[in-house]
Amino acid sequence: MPASGPSADDLLVLLEVARSGRFTRAAETLGLNHVTVSRRVAALERALGGKVLVRATGGWELTPLGQRAVTAGEHLAGVLRELTADPHAGTEIEDVVRMSATDAFATFVAAPAAARVHGAHPGVCVEIVSATRRATQHRSDLDLEVVVGEPRVLRAEALRLGTYALGLYAAPRYLRRHRAPTTTAELADHRLVYFIASMLQVDDLDVGRRDLPEMRDSVSSTNVFAHVEATRAGGGIGLLPTFLAARHDDLVRLMPDVVELDMEYWLVARADTLRRPAVAAVVAELRSTMATMVAALRTGAVHGPPEASGPLG
Repeated sequence: MPASGPSADDLLVLLEVARSGRFTRAAETLGLNHVTVSRRVAALERALGGKVLVRATGGWELTPLGQRAVTAGEHLAGVLRELTADPHAGTEIEDVVRMSATDAFATFVAAPAAARVHGAHPGVCVEIVSATRRATQHRSDLDLEVVVGEPRVLRAEALRLGTYALGLYAAPRYLRRHRAPTTTAELADHRLVYFIASMLQVDDLDVGRRDLPEMRDSVSSTNVFAHVEATRAGGGIGLLPTFLAARHDDLVRLMPDVVELDMEYWLVARADTLRRPAVAAVVAELRSTMATMVAALRTGAVHGPPEASGPLG
């Protein structure tokens, strides 16, 4: 058993390391130096009798003990905010919310939603990291993750945000050189524009190989916007989100009654993180934005990002 309890200051230092993922960034935020932050974390580990952080690619990740300590640190930070708040002032939220999302979601859902959150709560900063991958179980530098496909996570909440569709598209210039396919068998005569199979981290997005195995690759990329542009340039038949393809008049939908693949967006976060007012505001606006885009996400019927709407609109 540890000889004494953890220091409140050390818990707050760990909380900042967990939010940023790096000692140096936490030190800058706290006005300390890197060595002091490292010493504070080491002191906390001695007091708790175990490791709270482990090194990982791109930063530090919390251990189960570290997650418990961060939860305590978040409660402590909330109490301190209430104690130091001006009782005559409003209840303005001040916080940084960092989230990851796929390229298309980040651009057309998360970015406008974040702008509306900031408009309603100027003290809230939303940082958006573009990434197409599985939900991570212990990533310490993210508050929210938006992924494709229902995630399997422990010690976290998973919320379904909505559905979008993938369809086959080609450019007129491509169709002038190649006969448009009308059956799945005829797809074998065409090349596919889609994700790089060997680098794809999301099982649900592997539909290009699972549902269209007869098609060989032409141009492949880890970025969905590259898929759109390669298809527009005549590089092959693109398997594209309908809500992205519909923004371009020079893309022709092929075999819509035969090939339409439904994908789901899910949001992942720890339960204690969801209780932070700033995080709750971002989640509410993401869900509101998705609700306004139901038709566009499924059919691509609406051009351009949604107008401000919902509770923050």
